[in-house]
Amino acid sequence: MSSVQNAQPDTASGTGLKRALTTPLLYFFILGDVLGAGVYVLVGQVAADAGGAVWVPLLVALLLALLTASSYAELATKYPKAGGASHYATKAFGPFAGFIAGFCMLAAGVVSVAALARGFGGDYLSAFVDLPVAAVAVVFLALLAALNARGIQESTRANVVATVIEVGGLLIIVALGGWLLLRGDVGRLTQFGPPGENAASAVLSGSVLAYYSFVGFETSVNVAEETRNPRRSYPRALFGALATAGAVYVLVGIAASAAVPTSRLAASSGPLLEVVHAAGGVPPRLFSAIALVAVANGALLTGIMSSRLAFGMARDGLLPSVLTSVLPARRTPWVAIAATTILAMVLAVTGSVATLASTLVLLLLVVFFMVNIAVLVLRRDTGTADHFRTPTVLPVLGAVSCVVLATQVEAEVWWRGLVVLAVGAVLGGFSHRAARRKAAPMA
Repeated sequence: MSSVQNAQPDTASGTGLKRALTTPLLYFFILGDVLGAGVYVLVGQVAADAGGAVWVPLLVALLLALLTASSYAELATKYPKAGGASHYATKAFGPFAGFIAGFCMLAAGVVSVAALARGFGGDYLSAFVDLPVAAVAVVFLALLAALNARGIQESTRANVVATVIEVGGLLIIVALGGWLLLRGDVGRLTQFGPPGENAASAVLSGSVLAYYSFVGFETSVNVAEETRNPRRSYPRALFGALATAGAVYVLVGIAASAAVPTSRLAASSGPLLEVVHAAGGVPPRLFSAIALVAVANGALLTGIMSSRLAFGMARDGLLPSVLTSVLPARRTPWVAIAATTILAMVLAVTGSVATLASTLVLLLLVVFFMVNIAVLVLRRDTGTADHFRTPTVLPVLGAVSCVVLATQVEAEVWWRGLVVLAVGAVLGGFSHRAARRKAAPMA
C-alpha cells in the first residue's frame, strides 16, 4: 500500500491540486496557526481564574484539544478535501447542521479578531504610547481592513518569519523565567484559584480561556488534499505541532507565574511584559514590539480568513449575495471585509478580552462537539481505502469535554453565544428553504 501511495504524491485525485506539502512543511504550517497571539494576551486572564498554577489549565487545555484533534485527523484523512467542519457536519447530519458549523466558524473568526484588537491596544502598545483601548481597537481594525481590501498575498516565507518572531518572543519568556525561577516564588505554581475556591473549578474555568491558545489546528484540514500521503503525514504533523505548542505554553505559564505575583499578572493586559520587567536584561520596548507583531499578524490572518469564508458562504447561497461584491481592480471581497470588520469593531468596543476569548471558545465548542459526534456517525461510511482511525473512546471523550468546558462558560458569554447561534439558525433556515425551492422545479 505504501508503495502505491508514494508513487502518486504529486496530484490530489480528482482535484488537480498539487500534493506539495511534506510532513515537516505541514507541521510548521499547523504550528504557525496554533502558536498565535492568544498566549501573549491571555496568560494573565488564566491566572485570574486559576491562580498561580497557570501551567495546569494550559496542560489540561492541551489534552482536551488533542481529543478533538484526533477526530479531525480521522476525518481529514478520510475526506481529504477543503471544507472542514462544515463539510463533515453536512455529510453526517445534513446541510442545516453544516451551515451552523460553518457559521460558528465564521463568527468565531470575527470574535477572535475583536479580541486581538483589544489585546493590541493594551499594555504592549502602552510601552510606546498611552491611548484608549477601544479607540485603538477601532483604528487598528480599520487599518487591517484596508490592507485586506488592498489584496494581501501571504507567502509561506512571510508566515515563517511571523512564526519565528512569535516563537522567539515566547522563548525569551521561557529563558527569563528559568533564570527568575531560582529566586522566584515557586510556591505560587501550586496555588489554585482565589483563596477558598475549589481547585477543580478553578482549573476548569482557566481551561476555557487556555483553550483559546490552542485553536487554529482545525483550519489545517483545508490543506489535507494538498499533502503528500495525508494518511501518514497529517496525524503526525497535527499531533506534533500541538505537542510542541503545548510544551512552549506550559513553560511560558510556569515562567510567568514564578516571575510575577499572581495579582499583578492577572491585572495586566500585557502579562508577558511583566515578566520582562521583573527579569530585566531585555528592553521592554523590544519585547512589546515582538508582541505587537504577533498580535497584528494573528488578527490580519484571521481577518482574511473570516472575510473569505463569508464571501464563500455567500457565493454558495448561504449568506446574503451582497457579500460576494468585489473591488473591480483589486478583486477582493470588499463588502465581506467591511461587514466582518464592522462586527469585530462592535465586539471590540463592547467586550473585554476575556469575554471575547470565552465567546470564541464557546462557538468552537459547538463546532468541535459536532465534529466529534460526526466521526462516530460517519463510521458507517468507509471513505478512502486507507485513512487514520482514532480509537472510538477519544471522540467520545472529546464530545464530553466540549460539554464540560461549556458548563464553565459564564452567563454573559452564553447570552452572546446564543444570540450568534440564533442568527445562524435563522439564516440557515432561510438558505435551506431557498435551496429546496430552487431544487423543486428540477424534481
